Amino acid sequence: MQLPVYLDYAATTPVDPRVAARMAECLTLDGHFGNPASRSHIFGWQAEEIVETARRDVADLLRCDPREIVWTSGATEANNLAIKGAAQFYADKGRHIVTSCIEHKAVLDSCKFLETQGFELTYLKPGTDGLVTPAQLLEAIRPDTILVSLMHVNNEIGSAHDLEALGAVTRAKGVLFHVDAAQGAGKLPIDLQLWNVDLLSLSAHKVYGPKGAGALYVRREPRVNLVAQIHGGGHERGMRSGTLATHQIAGMGLAFKLASEHISEEKQRLIGLRERLLEALSDLDGWQLHGHATQNAPGIINLGFADVDGESLLLSLRGLAMSSGSACMSATLEPSYVLRGIGVADELAQSALRLSLGRYTAEADVDAAATAIKNSVSQLRLAGSARLQNA
Repeated sequence: MQLPVYLDYAATTPVDPRVAARMAECLTLDGHFGNPASRSHIFGWQAEEIVETARRDVADLLRCDPREIVWTSGATEANNLAIKGAAQFYADKGRHIVTSCIEHKAVLDSCKFLETQGFELTYLKPGTDGLVTPAQLLEAIRPDTILVSLMHVNNEIGSAHDLEALGAVTRAKGVLFHVDAAQGAGKLPIDLQLWNVDLLSLSAHKVYGPKGAGALYVRREPRVNLVAQIHGGGHERGMRSGTLATHQIAGMGLAFKLASEHISEEKQRLIGLRERLLEALSDLDGWQLHGHATQNAPGIINLGFADVDGESLLLSLRGLAMSSGSACMSATLEPSYVLRGIGVADELAQSALRLSLGRYTAEADVDAAATAIKNSVSQLRLAGSARLQNA
């Protein structure tokens, strides 16, 4: 059976073979299988060295201190720890939090939970480009604001916030700034020496690492404190208890190291593939690009097609593995809340496709996608027109 062309890298990336090999070295008796917390023998020492090497590799990608990296099971846990942990620790200073209406559900649901605990939330509405401006953020911050949470790169439309400008606002106001960088890390440069970001969530499986691994950056200077959300053993400096998954962490560390080595050229390659796709679609009428045209992670492309039923379009493109939005929301046929949040009409939002390109996407894949989309859209429009004429 011929597999579809994979164009869903924003949902997950395949594990790089080099990463898989590194992980396998940490699983069996002839490898480094020990518990990193076992300090009395060589098996534990070897595992701890692997964990700390990976911590340095992740920190190097972000330009931060390795001691500021806290291992988690993924970006969802990191978001929960950052938002709930900061809110609970600093509740005596204030109970107001600012976020946007198009954040990932891991952020939005954490915020909604805090609303049940007496915190007040402001949900900013971004512009049609999917971005919150520094002026918007400044206006939303109040004397009792303790935390701002805005994503680096939107997982559905690819728009990328100017974190340096937004961080300047939060630092000037003395407010903590949390960033969900699951979709940005390894794709766009991150500089935590330059940016005033206090907490930053990461995921391994968006960067050609394993699922089930992630991390939270927690700034040491000025110091950020959190209330732990998982208790039992005091691992990770008391912020996240649990035996560390050495193989997962080893994989994440190498994945981030590989990404840092090729980030500039890979970005340019993806820009070229993106332009190739959009140019190939230019002779098709009645579609629009959602999100910012240039301030983005170029591998994420969200397109809306007029006069086409979205479910029928997706079903007709079975030769392409892609999505109509976030993988976390793929079970619902409702229009994307992200597209609604940036003002896209329901009809166009319902027919949207998210194509996401990555390390193993070739020009032939992009060409095949463009041809299939043009054929399917044209055929569905003809069928729809015929039904109207016969009605």
